[in-house]
This record gives sequence, C-alpha cells and structure tokens, in this order.
Amino acid sequence: MLYAILCYASEDVVCSWSKEQDDEVMAKLLDVQDKYAKAGRLGPVARLLPTTAATTLRKVKGESMVLDGPFAETKEQFLGFYTLECQDLDEAVEFARELSEVNPSGGSYEIRPISIFNPTKVPA
Repeated sequence: MLYAILCYASEDVVCSWSKEQDDEVMAKLLDVQDKYAKAGRLGPVARLLPTTAATTLRKVKGESMVLDGPFAETKEQFLGFYTLECQDLDEAVEFARELSEVNPSGGSYEIRPISIFNPTKVPA
C-alpha cells in the first residue's frame, strides 16, 4: 500500500532556523529517507515554500475565489510530504516516528493511504 506522510509544524519555528540549523535538520531527515530510498520504497518527497507563497482557491456558493495565503484554520502549517510504499500502517507509522525523532520542530505527521486515480500518470 502506498502511504502519504504529511508533515505539519509551526512555520514560525522552522523559518527561524539559521541556514546551518536547517541544513543539519535536512541532513538528518535525508539519513532517515535514505534506507527507504535504497529499498526502492520512497516516492516523491517535497518541502513546501512558506505559506506566504500560498494561493487558495475556495468555492463558496458556486463561485470560485482565488485568495492570497493558505487560510487553513490551524496553528501548524502543512510543510511537506513523503510518499512511501509500505506493507501496512505499522510500517508507515515507524517511518513517521523515525522522521519525528530527528526533527526538532515538533509538529505532527499525518499518515494516510493513497488511492491512485490515474495510474498511467504515476512514474515507474
């Protein structure tokens, strides 16, 4: 089963890191990712730009509006995601646990199974 591991944390905390701190955290996260990548089980990984770069399309009463910003009601922001091929949920939870152990920002990792809508669009 393919899982998405969605990363949430305080953007204020993460954006306050020095380049050296950020590089150190990213290196630790890459160490966690490496064993899954070498096993051919890690799919796309993305780190999102800050919410100040976000645009939201919101449909209200049949009208679509494009707004600057994320406009999510949350204290934590969606910072990025991993996709990972796992035997089961326990394995996906273990990957998220490893990521959280090396990430000093706290936050949370939401784990959700992925259903592929158009398998012809998925890279091999």
